[in-house]
Amino acid sequence: MTIRIGDKLPAAEFAVMTADGQQKLATDVVFGGRKVVLFAVPGAFTPTCSMNHLPGFVAAAEQIKAKGVDTIACVAVNDVHVMNAWGKQAGAEGKIMMLADGNGDFARAIGLNVDLKPYGMGERSKRYSMIVENGVVKQLNVEDKSGVNVSGAETILTQL
Repeated sequence: MTIRIGDKLPAAEFAVMTADGQQKLATDVVFGGRKVVLFAVPGAFTPTCSMNHLPGFVAAAEQIKAKGVDTIACVAVNDVHVMNAWGKQAGAEGKIMMLADGNGDFARAIGLNVDLKPYGMGERSKRYSMIVENGVVKQLNVEDKSGVNVSGAETILTQL
């Protein structure tokens, strides 16, 4: 079942890179008691994700946080090392929390996984963005076409 506005995010774990190395973070830690903008991409370093989706949130990070958002997070079905490298390359450090959903457990748990095996990418996440308050989805923007049409930073700014 696909997550909807008003639903609580399911329990899952993400991997993040810290100064002390790789660390696991539960959904309750990332989203509990906080207002979070979460956006998902099919893959780090892929063209649309690297040229449009992530850069839009990096550029708008101050504006988004000025509207009362505690954290902006990007999630992808990639390993923590790839997410860390991509965040550094994109200038996201200090602006965007890079969450690795290495096995796609979170994507499956919220019903936003997609089979990209025909493209050699395996199972990934659909492209989407959401506003989450204390673990509850308040806004949800899932792309139904290629590109960043409804899930970008511009849309989020209008919804905050």
